[in-house]
Amino acid sequence: MLLYADSRFTSPYAMSVFVALTEKQLSFEIRTLDLDAGANNDPAYARTSLTQRVPTLIDGDFALSESSAIAEYLEDTFPDPPIFPAGRQMRARARQVQAWLRSDFMPIRMERPTPTIFYRQPISTPLSAAAQLSSRKLCAAASELLGHGGENLFGDWSIADVDLALMLHRLIINGDQVPLQLARYARAQWERPSVQSWVLRERPSL
Repeated sequence: MLLYADSRFTSPYAMSVFVALTEKQLSFEIRTLDLDAGANNDPAYARTSLTQRVPTLIDGDFALSESSAIAEYLEDTFPDPPIFPAGRQMRARARQVQAWLRSDFMPIRMERPTPTIFYRQPISTPLSAAAQLSSRKLCAAASELLGHGGENLFGDWSIADVDLALMLHRLIINGDQVPLQLARYARAQWERPSVQSWVLRERPSL
């Protein structure tokens, strides 16, 4: 299989798919695209990726974009080891968390972009009022989901844990206020070997 990712390895969505592939112990290659140069809009890539975005996964003659769709495809095609909860309701909740993290929190994503995480270049500017509101909403929901006191969202680890931990790290790395329980959870998820394999990748200079 072939995974298309951004050349700086800062895409949270490419990271999610990378972790999913790694957790499933699948063999794959990575090909990078310079998004700043618009390589994703190249006609050749447009013929490969329906959405002209990263990540895109190539499995034989099948190409699939959008990270949550790729994760579900991998789970259906290679069910063992699982990356989603086994129970129907918990699996639905994991998908809800993934969809929510991808469609909400734009103020946080704009003011705390992922290069601050992977290049270790925190931003000292305080969060705007809109980003503070998003942060409170994120932390309230995460605290509710982790109210059971376990290490993961749904008992056993799932790919939703990586996505939530990354969103929390946008705040943690930049020194924004995050409840201690959530900070501990996010840091523990960050130490997972599959996550560290992405975090520690060699990156071009900014």
